[in-house]
Amino acid sequence: MSDRADTANVIIRPPIAWALAVLAGFALQWAVSLPFLPASLPAGWVGGIVFVLALALVAWAIATITKAGSNVPTSMPTTTIVQEGPYRFTRNPIYLGMFFGLVALAIAFDSLWLIGTLVPFALVIRYGVVAREETYLERTFGDAYRHYRARVRRWL
Repeated sequence: MSDRADTANVIIRPPIAWALAVLAGFALQWAVSLPFLPASLPAGWVGGIVFVLALALVAWAIATITKAGSNVPTSMPTTTIVQEGPYRFTRNPIYLGMFFGLVALAIAFDSLWLIGTLVPFALVIRYGVVAREETYLERTFGDAYRHYRARVRRWL
């Protein structure tokens, strides 16, 4: 019996994908600076506030899924469909928090490159992670997951 059968078998762990997107954005910004915000905008403060909100969303989602007794890492089996906390509004609050965190860093560091890395990051998460998780959850939980999916949007 393989552990692979009891996980979503995602193509990359989401925190690693996020870190790679951030590192690529900073490397590109270092090589060729591409600011995109007006100089009058307090970008550091605005980006910092958005980052704290994104981090709060991720922390709330992790606390909720842990309290429900399921696993957060994609390399471990999902034991239940979590429908409380942020999971009442979005099926993917952790990934949504990661998206907002990347946008927050782009604002804070005034880097169009970081905004640019959002596109490949979003594609990897959507097709290499979320699509596989949805297939796994439907296979594992059947109608319970289908009803949840019909009630709660993937993103917002």
